[in-house]
Amino acid sequence: MIELSFENARVMRPGGWSDAPLSVAKGVICDAPEGRRVDLGGYDILPGIVDAHGDGFERHMAPRRGALRERDAGMVACAAELAANGITTAMLAQFWSWEGGMRGPEFAEEVFASVAAVAPTVPVDLRLQLRLETHFLDAFAQAEAAVERWGIGYVVFNDHLPHARLAEGRKPPRLNGQALKSGRSPETHLALMQALHARSAEVPQALDELCARLATRGCRMGSHDDRSAEGRAAWRARGVRVSEFPETVEAAQAAREGGDTVVLGAPNVVRGASHAGNVAASELIGLGLCDALASDYHYPAPARAAWRCVELGLLDEAQAWRMVSEGPARLLGLEDRGRLEAGLRADLVVMDRATRRIVLTMAGGRIAWLSGEIAERLL
Repeated sequence: MIELSFENARVMRPGGWSDAPLSVAKGVICDAPEGRRVDLGGYDILPGIVDAHGDGFERHMAPRRGALRERDAGMVACAAELAANGITTAMLAQFWSWEGGMRGPEFAEEVFASVAAVAPTVPVDLRLQLRLETHFLDAFAQAEAAVERWGIGYVVFNDHLPHARLAEGRKPPRLNGQALKSGRSPETHLALMQALHARSAEVPQALDELCARLATRGCRMGSHDDRSAEGRAAWRARGVRVSEFPETVEAAQAAREGGDTVVLGAPNVVRGASHAGNVAASELIGLGLCDALASDYHYPAPARAAWRCVELGLLDEAQAWRMVSEGPARLLGLEDRGRLEAGLRADLVVMDRATRRIVLTMAGGRIAWLSGEIAERLL
């Protein structure tokens, strides 16, 4: 395994920027210089990005709806994109939903199988998150079996049913487009939604029982798009301690006061607002209501969002980068990464100080991405 000592770079250590050399050997960060010395003057070294939630892999797995599924080749391409954007640990968030298509169980099984095949062959640490629709009651047992079969350690609960419209007997917006994605007729898709909505009274107990079983397996659990303090409290009572992308200040504040972890979308920070009209992530960060930023659907976003937080005056550089490294590592229970400390995994990114472009990514002490003039210094 590679042994290198990087010199003359700024290194973002837990206490802030340091000019001391950083050494890597046997896949971990070392105290003493090891191996060949490499001059990285003009560059910054930061902890590798830990992405707690991202579904950008979909465009690699199914680049065109109904035409081609790339499966393993797509996952290899996804790993390369992750590395190019400084992501050294990626939680691939895959739906298990009544919505069908790329959100249905059949596609989910393809994703899980691809990760199992590709993960051992690439430097980036690929992990799985199962996103389960709360009203997809008849598929709970199948989803639970998939969690066990594929060793999935993180389950997040979503509810994408348009309950208000269904309760009023009105057609949901974008019905035809959603039906097309699912492979159903609009009439069949609407009938399915109505049937699921009609079983809403059964959902709380089913979730109580499922969460209890997942907890015995040691699964980490999260809720998606929390809107109220009451909703967050209900999830907390089930042992669901991560609040992903809360939509209101009330929900995020309730998560913080209850000791839960809050994950926000990095694209929201980069854009400056929620695309769905919810509370802006930057507002929640300014209120101290964020523990981690995730790629959501765009892998370049975490690094860009961290620097955007600095530009907005919300956080200093060390605080901002912790939102994409140490923060998500902690929420995932990964204590061996997220910081540049001796004995931890050699997960790091090298960034051009002038342009903030990522030119080198190392994951577990292996080169995952290398580009530009820095390649000449290493080679």
